[in-house]
Amino acid sequence: MKIISNKNNLQVLHEDNHLIVVNKRVGDIVQGDKTGDKPLSDVVKEYIKDKYNKPGEVFLGVVHRLDRPTTGIVVFARTSKALTRMNELFSNRETQKTYWCIVKNKPSKSEDKLVHFLKRNEKNNTSKAHLKEVPESKLASLDYKTIKELNNYFALEINLHTGRHHQIRAQLSVIGSPIKGDLKYGFDRSNPDGGIHLHARKLVFVHPVTKENIEIIAPTPDDVIWNAV
Repeated sequence: MKIISNKNNLQVLHEDNHLIVVNKRVGDIVQGDKTGDKPLSDVVKEYIKDKYNKPGEVFLGVVHRLDRPTTGIVVFARTSKALTRMNELFSNRETQKTYWCIVKNKPSKSEDKLVHFLKRNEKNNTSKAHLKEVPESKLASLDYKTIKELNNYFALEINLHTGRHHQIRAQLSVIGSPIKGDLKYGFDRSNPDGGIHLHARKLVFVHPVTKENIEIIAPTPDDVIWNAV
């Protein structure tokens, strides 16, 4: 059964005066869109308003996004100063992002660096990975390694060097290892909850205000396959 985050069940991974980091569930949408569904940003505002008895409007800045079917770490800024500085960290690639995913088809190498040129198709909201540069494409690079062999699947750990639209999904699909449940990128069956087995597992960065080294790890969703990793 799919559980959507609300102010009472929000999985908070880190919280201070400047930032709040949550573990996004399948189906949570980070920012409002045409569906009209309540976004995670509004849920976090409600959580802060309740917890700290804040009168009036709560400030919350969206630092980055995760695709709706994906789970894991999402960072929000509680002050405009933190938002500006976190945006700079992300755009300058001064963060370390680690993802976990589950694939059915074993990649030909147990670990490798993938470099492609991704071209986005706005009409169907996908990105296609090309080996050579094509018009309007952007360079996409990641490292992956197999971290566990399960009965019918393989768990991969991915470190991103760029942050492109649907990058991990598109790059793994083009090497013949689409992510479990990802119909859009060639997996043969959907997951019961409508999600995909892609999880933003770890984020490392220097705190934009206190300058501490922050390392955040998000527990994986509670399901049979993730629990076996």
